Amino acid sequence: MSMRMRKKRNFEARMVSCGDLLLAHGANGILNMKEAAENYRALIDYKAVFGAERAELPVALEIGCGKGGFVIALAQREADVNYLALEKMSNVILTPMEEVKRLGVENVRFLNIRAECLPCYIPENSLDVIYLNFSTPLPKLGYATQRLTHRGFLEVYKRLLKKGGKIVQKTDDRDFFEFSLEEYKACGFALCDVTYDLHENGNSDWNIVTEYEQKWVDRGLPIHRVVAKL
Repeated sequence: MSMRMRKKRNFEARMVSCGDLLLAHGANGILNMKEAAENYRALIDYKAVFGAERAELPVALEIGCGKGGFVIALAQREADVNYLALEKMSNVILTPMEEVKRLGVENVRFLNIRAECLPCYIPENSLDVIYLNFSTPLPKLGYATQRLTHRGFLEVYKRLLKKGGKIVQKTDDRDFFEFSLEEYKACGFALCDVTYDLHENGNSDWNIVTEYEQKWVDRGLPIHRVVAKL
């Protein structure tokens, strides 16, 4: 029997208090494209969301932000980039939103939707980078189309990325990684910085280590990384 995450105390009130950070919201993520199309009001206006002075800055998206450790650290380090963080689970996305509030980070906004609904919210040719950090690998047999690097998703990302935009992926699952490499190539992405052991020579200063990543590093297990350029 699968275990469900216990709903956070005062969840609704806390979500409302973070409402200015939330650009799209459904019940545990909008379930499908039909519902997304029915519920969305307009594509995100970066000028309205981030302010006129930031409207022309690069925009990056993390799909599956979890507790937000990666996107928050990156936003603090790169203040001249606007960040969008997607997390489909409402009970999960509350944690990084509250942390952004607590820290006063001004260049992060959130999407509580599923990845397949992105075209209903993100303008085409507007993203500079998409980050995929330790996406659920799912079994290849029977679930390949649900993997976030399946060509069905990649074709969506291609519409949202600017020319020369890139996807940066990290995973601990070798089968998923090799599947992803093949999917990138099939969709016309150029691969660079491909590594099967990111921490082999020590952690690079530029790499932001997620909480999940650190657990695997502490066990001496390899982290795989690739940059796929459009």
